[in-house]
Amino acid sequence: MSKPSYDEVKRRWVLGAAQALGLLGLAGFLYPLLRYLAPSREAQAQGAPVRVDVSGMRVGEQKTVLWRGKPVWIVKRSLASVDALPDLNGDLRDPFSHVQQQPIYAQNTSRSVRPDFLVLLGVCTHLGCAPTYRPEPGAIDAKWPGGFYCSCHGSKFDLAGRVFKNMPAPTNLEVPPHHFEQDMLIIGDEIPGYAYATAQPQQV
Repeated sequence: MSKPSYDEVKRRWVLGAAQALGLLGLAGFLYPLLRYLAPSREAQAQGAPVRVDVSGMRVGEQKTVLWRGKPVWIVKRSLASVDALPDLNGDLRDPFSHVQQQPIYAQNTSRSVRPDFLVLLGVCTHLGCAPTYRPEPGAIDAKWPGGFYCSCHGSKFDLAGRVFKNMPAPTNLEVPPHHFEQDMLIIGDEIPGYAYATAQPQQV
């Protein structure tokens, strides 16, 4: 078998070099494209569950955290405030939470996994304003039982985030997916068939 000629060797070398340069060029094109299309670390973090230690929260206290760029309210409720929720049913637009503004396991009187903790998105369902936490009875008007008030257009919500009748807001405030691992609240992690916790609200 005769050796390849000098010209043939040169041709093979040039062809191999061209193929290698072509692959490098393709990689140089695809890498920034794939980085552009892939979600950033910040975007991935925004969608990740948020863990909140609620062991030190006092009755009546509200804490706000961010999940997916939105404020989430955590409210520690008393036994008396939870027991009083059914008394408001006749004044509410959707007292039994038929509109799906909450996970199925929070479609109950307290609209929560644990009755002593309320977890809500702090965004009004009318035009996306930020209501304020007004737990003091009579703070808004003589009949005000305590809850959340949106000063933008006057929508009122009770201490379960349920909207009162004849308000601009069309639905109850949204309950994000959440569950508890003892006193650690995990927001944004929905567990199908999660068993209701047995903790009870504190009496004040």
